[in-house]
Amino acid sequence: MSAAKVLRQRLAEPTTHFVPACYDAMSARMIRDAGYPLTFLSGYQVSATRLGLPDTGYLTLTEMTSQVRDVTTRLPGFPVIVDADTGYGNAMNVRRTVLELGKAGAAGLLIEDQVMPKRCGHIGAKAVISRPEAVAKIRAAADAREESGDDIVILARTDSRRLLGFDEAMQRCREFQAVGADIVFMEALQDVDEMKAFVSAMDVPTLGNNSRGSETYMRYLDRQILREIGFRIVIDPSLLYSVASAIRTHLTAHKADEESAYPPQVSFSELNEIVGLPALNDIERRYSE
Repeated sequence: MSAAKVLRQRLAEPTTHFVPACYDAMSARMIRDAGYPLTFLSGYQVSATRLGLPDTGYLTLTEMTSQVRDVTTRLPGFPVIVDADTGYGNAMNVRRTVLELGKAGAAGLLIEDQVMPKRCGHIGAKAVISRPEAVAKIRAAADAREESGDDIVILARTDSRRLLGFDEAMQRCREFQAVGADIVFMEALQDVDEMKAFVSAMDVPTLGNNSRGSETYMRYLDRQILREIGFRIVIDPSLLYSVASAIRTHLTAHKADEESAYPPQVSFSELNEIVGLPALNDIERRYSE
């Protein structure tokens, strides 16, 4: 079964899926092997790890397509929702984005309504395009999906809540679902009451962002609260914070030559297990007997 079909099955389940965001093939594989039903390939994290740059519009479609292919090649059937930012241009660019990332193995795509170059929702000032232009992009994504036959899931995001108010953001989400969005996401909801109003008003599943370590939006919410609100998927994009902390601690210990200061580590054999060496060795033996 294709990853897109598996994702659609997950969206149809009457439960809330709490999933970490990934940034490369190894992190995605570890998320799958930990038993999660899907993951989200974060543009913020890919920009940081692939380019060493902030999530302020530097990442290109070509770079993201390559990253998606690297992530999905060894994870057949495991749904990866890809952060496609603004679709890398206008509605026509969005069509190409859907086709390219679909071919690379994405099960779903997030398209947002920021202007280009976009900014991470937690980084500085940002602006959004007009509602008609935003809706046209989601319509273009849905059209490309139908024409490709890949059945990729379209996730429509609006960043208009803080800029234009809750009512405008709600209207955008209503129009996104009307033109073919399979799931909707309103960034920067201000409190639990707004979350409840948003989720209850939508006819399609909704996505929430519950970020550990966020410095700009709501506190990290208890999972039971989010289940009761009714989000279908809740993304935690904070994995890279832990990774960066471990790297910094390791380097500090190495520079000081202080053995006791190193962070916890997996062994060499455990890392080989994580990246699939035993299975590849079994395959290799077929050709040496």
